[in-house]
Amino acid sequence: MSAIPENLKYTEEHEWIAERAEPSVVRIGITDYAQDSLGEVVYVEFPEVGQEVNAGDAVGEIESTKSVADIYTTLSGEVVRLNDGLEDSPETINADPYGAGWLFELKASDQDSVELLTAEEYVSFTD
Repeated sequence: MSAIPENLKYTEEHEWIAERAEPSVVRIGITDYAQDSLGEVVYVEFPEVGQEVNAGDAVGEIESTKSVADIYTTLSGEVVRLNDGLEDSPETINADPYGAGWLFELKASDQDSVELLTAEEYVSFTD
């Protein structure tokens, strides 16, 4: 497994969250641990741009050669951007889960009210 980036925050559902330059906008993806557990990713079902989502909602799916997993959002807000490159190359999630394999961006409405894990806490959680 690759190193866990220190600059990201993590969830117990094995997703990472990165702050973007725009106020309240975050980028969301799945961790290396999650992609490794799933196996070869073959399809991603995204939420819709403009869709309002609530914390805890399943907002899409990731299908692999082994299973199908829901994509959850830890934050409430509006989906503002999708990683369209994953439609043609979903395996990018396996190759680069913390970079080019991101899933979507969300304009979060409750970012400060959610407890996220640091990289160190996430490593302890997955050990």
